[in-house]
Amino acid sequence: MKSLSRHIPLVLLLGTLSAAVPAHADDFKAGFVNTDRIFREANTAKAAQAKLEQEFSRREKDLVDQGNALKAATEKFERDAPTMAESQRTARQRQLVDQDRDFQRKRREFQEDLSSRKNEELSQVLERANRVVKQVAETEKYDVILQEAVYINPKYDITDKVIKALNASSTGNGAATK
Repeated sequence: MKSLSRHIPLVLLLGTLSAAVPAHADDFKAGFVNTDRIFREANTAKAAQAKLEQEFSRREKDLVDQGNALKAATEKFERDAPTMAESQRTARQRQLVDQDRDFQRKRREFQEDLSSRKNEELSQVLERANRVVKQVAETEKYDVILQEAVYINPKYDITDKVIKALNASSTGNGAATK
């Protein structure tokens, strides 16, 4: 229901625009931008992804290594448990539980940090993209540009123009740098 209520103002706006300009319908110019494609294809988005991979690759490798070590230690314990003394088995189980808890905590922190940084980077990409969309809209005299739609006729899709302009602006002003 929240999603539906979010789109009601857009529907009302479009209804109002179409009712307010019936005599000048030929003058009304609308466009659509596919934000998902911008996140996949724009150089600034690719640079952000590469930056995140570089920033988090070491932690991810450490987590994979720790997970593999924990798995190996658990398998060894399962093999050795029948021949261990009860006190040894209990102590080793406790140690494995502590290691697993530490591993799960580190993995959760990693996911939270990665998610937070990804949101920061994507918001910067979106901010740049929105500036470019506004420039394209002003230059080409669009009345409205939508970023979400259930259906859009491909002739109104200006995503390629926006990606090209975004890529051109990112190479000229250092936007893809740290």
